[in-house]
Amino acid sequence: MYSAILPNSWVVLKLPTGVTRTITISPNTTISLGKYGSFPANLLIGRPYYVTYEIQDKRPDEEFSRLRIVPTEELYAEIFADEAAPNCSTPAAEATDAVLSAKDGVEFSLVDAESGDVVTKSSREVIDENARQTLTQEEIEELKQKGNNAGKDVIAKLLLSHTAIDQKTSYSLAKYKLLKTKKYVRRFQIVPVDAPNLAHWQLEDREASKIMDMRAEMMALVGCWGNVHYGGEPVFLEDPKATTDQGEEACAPIQQDLLKGRWLVVDDTGGMLVAAMAERMGILYTQEEESDDSFREATVKEEEAVETQGEDVDTEMADGQETVAAKKTEDEGKPKNKNRPSDFAIPFSQTNTITVVHGASQPNLSFLNYWNFDATSPNHPPHPLLNHLLNLSWLQLVKPELDTSYSTPPLKATPEVLSSWKPTRRGNFHRKRRRYARIRFIVDSARAGGFSGLVCASTMDPVSILKHTLPLIDGGAPIAIYSPTLEPLAALADLFSVSRRTAWTSGSVPEIADKTAEELERWEGSEDFPLNPMLLLGTSIQTSRARRWQVLPGRTHPLMTERGGTDGYIFTAWKAKPADGRIAARGRFKRRKTEPDSSAMVEAVETPASS
Repeated sequence: MYSAILPNSWVVLKLPTGVTRTITISPNTTISLGKYGSFPANLLIGRPYYVTYEIQDKRPDEEFSRLRIVPTEELYAEIFADEAAPNCSTPAAEATDAVLSAKDGVEFSLVDAESGDVVTKSSREVIDENARQTLTQEEIEELKQKGNNAGKDVIAKLLLSHTAIDQKTSYSLAKYKLLKTKKYVRRFQIVPVDAPNLAHWQLEDREASKIMDMRAEMMALVGCWGNVHYGGEPVFLEDPKATTDQGEEACAPIQQDLLKGRWLVVDDTGGMLVAAMAERMGILYTQEEESDDSFREATVKEEEAVETQGEDVDTEMADGQETVAAKKTEDEGKPKNKNRPSDFAIPFSQTNTITVVHGASQPNLSFLNYWNFDATSPNHPPHPLLNHLLNLSWLQLVKPELDTSYSTPPLKATPEVLSSWKPTRRGNFHRKRRRYARIRFIVDSARAGGFSGLVCASTMDPVSILKHTLPLIDGGAPIAIYSPTLEPLAALADLFSVSRRTAWTSGSVPEIADKTAEELERWEGSEDFPLNPMLLLGTSIQTSRARRWQVLPGRTHPLMTERGGTDGYIFTAWKAKPADGRIAARGRFKRRKTEPDSSAMVEAVETPASS
């Protein structure tokens, strides 16, 4: 997570009205906030997060507005003053009497339609809120156009022009000032784009269906029950070392003992679930220190090159042009040798990875763009997800021999033929070979299994997902499946119920009579038993929803205006490895007495009880 706002980074901007916006901080651009004003984006670069900024008025000699960090003392000045005041009390019982008190010259009465009795009566000046405010809308607009003191003068004059300000209780006065502050004060807060903030923005202000109505607390539950965590330092396969003949290259064998800390994911939330998992695994954000160090190293190298070039120019000023021309002629005759890895060098790590299974030609991971990662970019700049995010289709996972990109052998060509091709054709040749090596590694490593967990948030039937993914999960690994509705998960949990497990072990399924434990683990299923009920233990379905509360003295209650929609449910279980054959207990056990000793009983009867 970044500690300061970096260039070309996405941020979440919170306005006083409660509306959130997601914007990118591009250098040399202008950020417009509508009625709040506009300011240059360069004023935010390098500034800290989680502070409140205020858009100041334009200075006479400048064409833009500056920003000011609002200190905490100013933000909570009224609260601090109320807490420090002696005999601080806010009687809630007096609120009704102060607002609905009837006075002389009653102009309004609330009458019951059935009985005809007067329920409440009040005066015109108490009911009509507009009549209390002497400032007209034209005068308020004129004050806003002047732009004095970032809108705080408008609020002050509204309070002074209110004729019944003394009739308001402490609650109504605080609410009135809060509403006017949100409407006129030009303030906002910048928070980083993390998975919970982006999910909240997508739910409240965008289309919630794109992320399957998954809230931040549901993301946390999926990550916890899926045991998603940092999987260790990255381990890469060795470069197979390109030979002179390009056709002699071969893919390096997969080291299955190093395949650790890997999670299998089925994501139909546009990459939001992958982002939440990558955040927990530490592969979502680039290290700010590394980028600063690389920038410093590049600057130092550039300065050294300039200094070296200056020394050469001073000492060889006379024959400088001749030396440069001679070097150009000499370099043109030599082939350019670049230390590049071979076509079959695998750039992916074997640990701390996320393997995404998708049903289209390419996975839909559009939400990862908010963290400057584009899954469709062929030449992507350095990013932690490049080496830790692996994608493959269901066809490649289930039947890879039907996929042409996997089954088609790589292209081959001799160095003489390669040198005769044009650069475009030669580049396409190497690109196809590198793609073949990447697909081969991803598919082979995924089908090898040994995943540390399975996390799903998909519109597909969870039974069909587990049918092909359960054999790939390691023993004891957790499984977490999210669904916005309860019915698919309830049907899935029924497949692992006690009754089905009893029927499975009692021998009432003739299809499994002569099958081994490994064959039963990859069993295709039947109509009555779509899945092996012995493969999962501790199945459960749960849900959770965190509600926001209004915390005020005498008025503490949950907010009643929150967004509705689906609550969401999570199916959790653990992968089990069924034992092959019958289980028998062995060991040395002490035989216990099953019949009571008759002599001890007679002695107990004849001995009188002591009182």
